[in-house]
Amino acid sequence: MAQVSSKILKGIINFFSRSRCSLVGGIIVAVLFPVLLVFILLDMQGVVQNPYFGFLIYMVMGPILVASVLLIIGGALFCGEKEDIGQLTVEYIEEELSRPGRFTRIRKLILITSVTTFVTIIIVSIVLYTGFHYTDTVGFCGQFCHTVMEPEYVTYRNSAHSQVPCVKCHIGAGSEWFTKSKFSGARQLVAVTFDLYDRPIKTPITALRPERETCESCHRPEVFHGDKLYALDKFMPDKNNTHIQTVMVMKIGSGDISGREAHDIHWHISDNNKVTYIASEDHLEMYQVSLFGPDQQKIVYRKKGDLQTIRGKGIQERVMDCMDCHNRPTHVFLCAEDAMDQKIVNGVIPREIPFIKRQGLEAITRKYASQDVARRGIAKELMDWYRAEYPQIVSQKEDLLQQAVKGVQEAYVENVFPGMNIEWKTYMSFTCHREDNGCFRCHNDEFESETGKKITQDCDACHIILVEDEPARDISEILRSSIQKAGE
Repeated sequence: MAQVSSKILKGIINFFSRSRCSLVGGIIVAVLFPVLLVFILLDMQGVVQNPYFGFLIYMVMGPILVASVLLIIGGALFCGEKEDIGQLTVEYIEEELSRPGRFTRIRKLILITSVTTFVTIIIVSIVLYTGFHYTDTVGFCGQFCHTVMEPEYVTYRNSAHSQVPCVKCHIGAGSEWFTKSKFSGARQLVAVTFDLYDRPIKTPITALRPERETCESCHRPEVFHGDKLYALDKFMPDKNNTHIQTVMVMKIGSGDISGREAHDIHWHISDNNKVTYIASEDHLEMYQVSLFGPDQQKIVYRKKGDLQTIRGKGIQERVMDCMDCHNRPTHVFLCAEDAMDQKIVNGVIPREIPFIKRQGLEAITRKYASQDVARRGIAKELMDWYRAEYPQIVSQKEDLLQQAVKGVQEAYVENVFPGMNIEWKTYMSFTCHREDNGCFRCHNDEFESETGKKITQDCDACHIILVEDEPARDISEILRSSIQKAGE
């Protein structure tokens, strides 16, 4: 057995050495293959948690290995001598087989070629399969292009969809969107390589998959119904960081599900109430809203202005869907006040530190050149202020104050990215109606039909406010009080 193995090994070495191309390819494969195999096993086991490790394996070492194998085959077929396998053709094989004593030699050459081909197929299959899955990982999508994708990756980790892989929403099932996404990804890699990308990145409203198809693969429309109790916690910028609440009943409603008539918020996505609109490129300003009711009668609401000029800018009419309200379902960038309130309500920033809401808000709304500069600036500003105004806090509760400083820094670095020109309010959420955005883009006094009909501004159409900016108390107490008031 050892003698046979020695002969095979000697034959392989002789086979490679008679072609310089094959020899070079063979050396690279001999060195690279065991290393690549170990690296792939480490990656599959999750031993190394680094996106650049995956890139090294699947985007660098893998292609080099495949190219080396092809170099071996090419060298054997086109660069060797005729007495070897360099000019291996059907005629050559027939000639060799017809010569006495040559059968064993040609059989060995065919065996080596077959084994090399088989190994090549295995190597290429492993590299392609693992490389394909690597490009679909969250690490590749969010971490590889660090500066560009860092804002999206950070907000993704803090979102309700943090356990959903990026590709589930950005690509999904089907070959059409897979192909589009890969071509789009190739363009993005070129843009990153040559620094041609936007800062900040524009929201790809028209380039995403069909939104209802995306969202409704998990959020089933047949269970959109009823009302939802919603509590919004805020803190005043006073000494005690007073906790206040707004509590409301959100009318979730549904869109013609289970025989029920479309009503409340999800009325907008009913198949029997098609809503279209013409808006600015960032969808912050609406110019025209149209409704096709169950009777297929079209009602057009327009703002004052020259619609022809708007159409001349290439703005297209769009059918309203999930993303027109839930425009940032995962990559949510909070405003400064909300970021501070969230850190306080979660206990990241201790509420016991006097004026921490006010001072923290002042610190994080200043302009900083980078996140590192911001961290240092926020820490210095807060520590200097408390040393001057509350020295006893610094001396007696330094650990608590340091925790508060760290929480304020987190509120900033999770939402502001100077390197990508992302500041507070760069990306706005449309699920609310602050500063005339969100719902108020359509529900305002400016839209009117030809018959004088206006889009409703009735607050109770979407929610019922139980308390607004009142001192926080137990939710059950608020509900009992509201029920009592309703019965009077």
